[in-house]
Amino acid sequence: MRWLAQLRIRIQMLLRGREAARLDDELQFHLDRQVAENVSGGMKPDEAHYAALRTFGNPALLREQTRSNWSWSSFEAILRELRYGFRTLRRTPGFSLIAIIVMALCIGAATSLFTIVRSVLLRPLPFRDPSQLVMVYEHFTNRSDPFPYNIVSPADFHDWRTQTHGFQDMAAWRWDQFNLTGMHGEMPEVVQAAAGSWNLFPLFGVQPAFGRSFSESEDRPGGSAVMLTWSFFERRFSGDPSIVGKQIHLDAKPYTVVGILPREFTYPDAKVQMWVPYGADVTPEFLQYHDHHQSRVLARLKPGVSVANAINQVASVQYHLHLQYPHDPVADGVLPRSITDDLAQDVKTPLIVLMCAVGCMLLIGCLNVANLLVARAAARQKEVAIRSALGAQRFTLISGQLIESFLICIAGGGAGIVLSVAATSWLAHSWKELPSTQPIHIDGTVLAFSCALVFASALLAGLLPAISSTAKAALAILQSSSRTSVGNAARTTLRKTLLGIEITVTVVLLIAAGLLLKSFLRLRSTNIGCVTDNVLTLSYSLPAQKYDKPEKVNAFNETLLERVRAIPGVRGAALGTVLPGAGYESDDVFTIVEHPPVPAGHELPDANNRNVDAGFFSALQIPLLSGRFFTSQDRVGQPAHIIINRELARQYFPGEDPIGKYMRISAHSSLDYEVVGVVGDTLYRANEPVKPAMYFPLLEGESNMGLSLAVHTDANPLAMAIPVQKQIAALDPQLPVNDVLTLDQVIGDSLVNASFSATLVLAFAILSLTLASVGLYGVLSYLMTQRMTEIGVRIALGAQREQVLRLMLFDGLRPALIGLVSGLAASAALTRQIASMLYGTQPLDPMVFVAAAVTLLLVSALACLVPAWRASRLDPIQALRID
Repeated sequence: MRWLAQLRIRIQMLLRGREAARLDDELQFHLDRQVAENVSGGMKPDEAHYAALRTFGNPALLREQTRSNWSWSSFEAILRELRYGFRTLRRTPGFSLIAIIVMALCIGAATSLFTIVRSVLLRPLPFRDPSQLVMVYEHFTNRSDPFPYNIVSPADFHDWRTQTHGFQDMAAWRWDQFNLTGMHGEMPEVVQAAAGSWNLFPLFGVQPAFGRSFSESEDRPGGSAVMLTWSFFERRFSGDPSIVGKQIHLDAKPYTVVGILPREFTYPDAKVQMWVPYGADVTPEFLQYHDHHQSRVLARLKPGVSVANAINQVASVQYHLHLQYPHDPVADGVLPRSITDDLAQDVKTPLIVLMCAVGCMLLIGCLNVANLLVARAAARQKEVAIRSALGAQRFTLISGQLIESFLICIAGGGAGIVLSVAATSWLAHSWKELPSTQPIHIDGTVLAFSCALVFASALLAGLLPAISSTAKAALAILQSSSRTSVGNAARTTLRKTLLGIEITVTVVLLIAAGLLLKSFLRLRSTNIGCVTDNVLTLSYSLPAQKYDKPEKVNAFNETLLERVRAIPGVRGAALGTVLPGAGYESDDVFTIVEHPPVPAGHELPDANNRNVDAGFFSALQIPLLSGRFFTSQDRVGQPAHIIINRELARQYFPGEDPIGKYMRISAHSSLDYEVVGVVGDTLYRANEPVKPAMYFPLLEGESNMGLSLAVHTDANPLAMAIPVQKQIAALDPQLPVNDVLTLDQVIGDSLVNASFSATLVLAFAILSLTLASVGLYGVLSYLMTQRMTEIGVRIALGAQREQVLRLMLFDGLRPALIGLVSGLAASAALTRQIASMLYGTQPLDPMVFVAAAVTLLLVSALACLVPAWRASRLDPIQALRID
């Protein structure tokens, strides 16, 4: 057990400094005992002392040998280097503070972005075996569709589930919305909901916190079960479990609360407040449609079955359905996608781009710190040479300088993690497109990533300067002048090389930011085809239980429009199923009666469909190109009329007048609609191209249809929100409204993702440009210091100060020009990767490339001008006196 005693002594030596004094006392005790024995043997005291020393050995050597056995020499050496590095950094607070701030910004930004990326793309979802879950979509193989994942019709889902065996089970869900009315005078509200098949939650492996899931018998038309999400359960019912088994009224129909979902279940979005059975609020005919695409299908793989094998089975069924319904929009194939990619579809590319941008900024920060350390090593080269001459090994010198880099990165990393907490919270709340199925916060994995980042940054920033500063022989340095050392040229070359890499990466970031910014500005300036200034919008949905006849629906809508138009300050009011710029909503296929039938196997043309009132186009200033608008006579029971947009007329009525032609909508309808007007094009979303559209009269009286009211006002539209809502409440006090926004806000919401990505990349690019300019200033200042004697000689021999200014500027701008050229070349190769994020902008946009190059050259020139000016104003006498 001797090793235990040695370990105890080593720990005591490490933790308690007095153990060293104890060692001296013990050695002296043994020496005194030997002297006493010699004296007792008859020796004189002096002889006894010398004899004891001869017997005992050199006390100093024994002391060092014992201490080396008792102590942690390697660890103590590291502690010694840490103390030395800390003192060195403390002696130069300006250098230390700048380096720490640079690393804090870079590591903080990288940590914050990694937190978002991990929560959205990397962390497993809170379901049972999430890797086995697959989203399945319909896919038209012969269509050049930029978004090939088409949502599924209910009949297709049924056939997939019953006719394939590669998945354990399949479930479907779709978006829904209800008017929730209170039974005891509570305020009515519009709640975002989802309708899921009875097996959806067992497929997820999710157990309700209270109550139960849906039963198969409840998943049918007329079903009346509902499950509440935890957030809605707490907000609306104060977290009272007794609500389970009670009834709530949705669209004036009673539903029984059968369960409460757990807190962590927020799929597919935290906005979902409740779930109803998939077939509960639809007709039996709806479940038999192969051409009404509204559903997302989720499947769980069987053990041992590959995704490809299971999908091939589904694709076979889908192809047979395509052949069975040749004149319906039934896809001929399917495509799978992981559930993680499905949730992150709108932010995956922006997140990858931002992570690359912050990685570039971190690289620039490390190179900048490396440049500072190279300059610092130049000032300390004699100190390093002296330590080397006194016996210090090169590894010891390198490790000592690396420890300084580690101290800088540890301090910067700690500050960066603190900054990232606030930055992550801001990103999670400001980036509205982020999926909300996972909590976004810093955890142990993120902290481990940050520690690894600190370690890597310290190596990247410190290793090359440390190797460079210890490469020259000590004697050569001690014999040379600090300003004329041959090593200065190599050190200057290293700094210029590092700076050139910085500028290359900065140019790539600048061009990427410029492309995204130009794309966003194009989006903001896009004309969606109607008036957008001073337009108030809000939405409501008339419950089918209460408004069960077309006459009731029309009476409410017409009365509301009359009342709103009579409000002082209102210039016009429009009512429709969806407003321009507010989204895709729905589409339908059609045939033109006067045209030859579409051959079997060919896809039918399709177009967006909207229901609008007679004053819709006038109120929103959508121009009439030919024919007429709807009138109050275009209603239920009258001849069917339709208005089309210019794009539909251009594509499907080329070279002919569409007025008076007839269109048959969908394969299930035998009703022919006469085209009575052609109107101007409007965009369904600002970042999407024009699509053919057809407009139907709102007064056809369809119930249970969500409607949007647009009110064009003389002044601030939001000031009209309360008066308009009062008119709705006067007609139906139990009817809630939602999405009270201006039309500009509605359009702006669709651009949040593009705006956020462009802003963040631009911020990273500006920070990188600032770091590069500081690095350029530092390189030229260092160069001027190293060449001070040379400059003095040049001026003394008659060189003009303008010549010196040009010389120094050229030396400083040379790495900037090299970095600019390489950065432009790299950008030309890399910017194609963000083409999907651009609108109206090409990846090789010459204006953006020129603007980035000019910006970098101007900033570089300004960064070089100050040290170059100082060099040109140098006093040659003072310069020549410097050693």
